[in-house]
Amino acid sequence: MAQVTLPSSVTIEYERQGSGRPLLLIMGLAGQLIDWPEGFVEHLVGQGFEVITFDNRDSGLSTAFDWEPPSQAASVTAMLTRRAVSNVGYTIDDMANDTAGLLTELDIVQADVVGMSMGGMIAQSLAIHHPQRVRSLTSVMSHTGDRRNGGLAWELIRRHGLPRRPDRELAGDQAVRLWKHISGDHFDEAETRRRSAASVARSWRPEGVQRQTAAIAGSPNRTPGLRSITTPTLVIHGLKDLLVKPSGGQATAAAVAHSRLLMFPTMGHNLPDSLHEELVSAIASHVERAS
Repeated sequence: MAQVTLPSSVTIEYERQGSGRPLLLIMGLAGQLIDWPEGFVEHLVGQGFEVITFDNRDSGLSTAFDWEPPSQAASVTAMLTRRAVSNVGYTIDDMANDTAGLLTELDIVQADVVGMSMGGMIAQSLAIHHPQRVRSLTSVMSHTGDRRNGGLAWELIRRHGLPRRPDRELAGDQAVRLWKHISGDHFDEAETRRRSAASVARSWRPEGVQRQTAAIAGSPNRTPGLRSITTPTLVIHGLKDLLVKPSGGQATAAAVAHSRLLMFPTMGHNLPDSLHEELVSAIASHVERAS
């Protein structure tokens, strides 16, 4: 792992694995570069990609910001009621600018880009505002920001409630409780606890999660920009996703001309081991068509 500092003074922690065609993976809300499943990354490396993973601002070992965010519950409530959060310190577009800056610092002119959840939003913004940097786009379990599609399912709120106050000592239990509800047919409690422990040991930033959530809730609708995209685009979503409803993927595919939509019947808001081979095959085929 290594770090680069962008001209904006944001420092980004990143890792490069494998060799070949650059493939940039953009992580979602609260995620760190170590949260990409090892098997998923290994499959991509095996397909001949140089896989680049990184910590978004306010997560992992990248720059932490200090503006006061609304509570997680307040931002989630705004999403549920389709209201925008105002006075945020940065937006998804700013995070996309970080991503473009990282590519510049790594001397990568153009990359194939895969974004998951919030990372899919960042990838969409990157393709809108920095189209020359994106050879192909894959948006996974994400949405357009239009506030009508891809929101939280009320069923998740009924099962899980609004977000609770984060507690480092209870992080494992809190992770299990959430992922049990959003993993579709592929929940693994032991693996969830292991990954939670590794994430907490590396970096614990609950206020960063609140700021990222506010950035999502305070970002504009990307649909008009998505309609301008000519980058070859693949949209992937799980039909059992309660965190970002499948309508988010459907709206994304509808907005991007000539995009392809791939829906997995048993997948929730995760990348289960049993689907790695099929997911990677779909991404590799998409990249090959784009070339």
